[in-house]
Amino acid sequence: MVIVESTLHIWILLAFIAVAIVAFASERIELEISSIGVIAGLLLLFHFFPLENNDGDILLTAADILAGIGDPALITVLSLLVVGQGIVRTGALDQPIRRLVTLRRHHPVLAIAVVLTTVLIISAFMNNTPVVVIFIPLMTALAERLHRSTSTLMIPLSYASILGGMTTLIGSSTNLLVMAAAVQAGLPELSFFQFTLPGAVLAFFGLLYALIIIPRILPNRASITGEVVDISGKQFIVQMEIAADSPLVGEGALMGQFPSLRNITVRFIQRGEHVLLPPFDNISLRPSDAVIFAGTRKSITEAFADNPQMLQGLLNPEETEDPTPSDLKPAQEQTLAEAVVAPASRMIGRALYQVSFHYRTKCVVVGIQRRSRMIRTSRMTDIRLEAGDVLLILGDRADIMRIRSNPDVLLLEWSAKELPATALAWRARIIFGLVVLSAATGVLPIVVAAVAGAAAMVVSGCLNIYQASRSIDRRILLLIWAALGLGAAMQATGGASYIAHGALSLLMGAGPPVILSIFFLIVAIFTNILSNNATAVLFTPVGISLGIELGVDPMIFVYAVIFGANCSFATPMGYQTNLLVMGPGHYKFVDFLKAGGPLVILLWIVFSFLAPFYYGLM
Repeated sequence: MVIVESTLHIWILLAFIAVAIVAFASERIELEISSIGVIAGLLLLFHFFPLENNDGDILLTAADILAGIGDPALITVLSLLVVGQGIVRTGALDQPIRRLVTLRRHHPVLAIAVVLTTVLIISAFMNNTPVVVIFIPLMTALAERLHRSTSTLMIPLSYASILGGMTTLIGSSTNLLVMAAAVQAGLPELSFFQFTLPGAVLAFFGLLYALIIIPRILPNRASITGEVVDISGKQFIVQMEIAADSPLVGEGALMGQFPSLRNITVRFIQRGEHVLLPPFDNISLRPSDAVIFAGTRKSITEAFADNPQMLQGLLNPEETEDPTPSDLKPAQEQTLAEAVVAPASRMIGRALYQVSFHYRTKCVVVGIQRRSRMIRTSRMTDIRLEAGDVLLILGDRADIMRIRSNPDVLLLEWSAKELPATALAWRARIIFGLVVLSAATGVLPIVVAAVAGAAAMVVSGCLNIYQASRSIDRRILLLIWAALGLGAAMQATGGASYIAHGALSLLMGAGPPVILSIFFLIVAIFTNILSNNATAVLFTPVGISLGIELGVDPMIFVYAVIFGANCSFATPMGYQTNLLVMGPGHYKFVDFLKAGGPLVILLWIVFSFLAPFYYGLM
């Protein structure tokens, strides 16, 4: 064993942290590899150069460095990811979003404000990444309605979700990690709404900026790149047989549309030997009717999700002896994917009933999409396949993935998505509501509520084990683990106090309000260079030490870390939601700097005036 002076430990650790920051910020090194490398480096560093006190006791063991994997904050973050996936998977937010769609038809400008405010509020109570995924199509529709480019609305969407995350304890993983680092330093746990009021003030000013300023300073990227083709808007031809117990039996058309087939164009109905063409006045659907309709993948998915019994009529009776075979699983276990008919496919020139697709793959061809014009009165099963036709396929995920080895079709793996289990949406809403309510009221500790909620999502059927495990992002897991390890090392070596002493010596004579303001700005800058989670864990010990040195409540500096680390606006890698909107908004790196940089400055100014008054530092 080698005993090294504590100051040398601090300098070695600070150098190590500098290298870790470069690795985390580098686009050439995978985040998972950087995180594992940091953990391994810490273990090796403090094995060969152990940190010991005067009595020879080791102050930082391997168990201390690795303890972050079981930290309640990390477990809470991962559990809330599962709960959020349950909300997305069951479409529990679909109905409120549809009401917003109706609002946009009459007041589109007001709808933007309502949508962003809704995103902000929802993001205060669930992970904001799935929230942004859900709202991207709605913002695209609003942009079309207002004849604007999506580049003027997508960054505000991301920023609104980040702003909402800084208002409650579970609004962002950043907040939970700051609490973990603070508890590790001996401070009490934060309550659910402990920093909601100042966070709401910052969010209010940030939302005003996103609504008024950002659309004026971002370029109309559509005029630069040209019109973007929306592949999702292409329509598939679908044929559905009406089963005897189908909910569509007896349903009549209203103004030429069947209510259960909204946003879908019914081309004709085959009833025995007769073909019924639109408009379908005074016509009700009957058992054994063959309904041939055209719809986008989104509208078809929504129809199947709202009426799972429709799946019974998707198989062509000529293709299998049993029109509703037992291997057709419930809707929530089905996956939709797209596959292209290969140029040399044996399916070319043949109709679906001639290729026995279901018999060979255990999957069902739901629809066909063709670039060239198809005959309006053709049944889907009578269409002769051509090279380049896109097939919409329904089946178990494992069966869908096996199509990769089929030489006749080329599976578009990115298109494979499960049908939303909307029939279970009420269960997901109840579970989510109980998690938030129990954590907010203190009936249960937040980690207990989150773990119980994640378990309930699986037990209730809202998610299966595969879907729940897939919702856990290994990058978040490893990054938080590495950041907590660095935080433990900072605390044990006294590195946080050392940095605090150095900062105070540079700011000699400055009062607590000035030091708090500068500290907030430093954290806000680092969160855009590094990451919000790593920044939160690294700067919390420093902030606590600054508060103690200044003789003020260290929790004030903890709040500064929470708000500063959530200011991830100026770079696309600052936060996951920024990366999500980068494609739909056709953004460049400079767009985030142009829109997010002033927002960081704005929130810094607001915080600098608000915090001294609110926390009694004047």
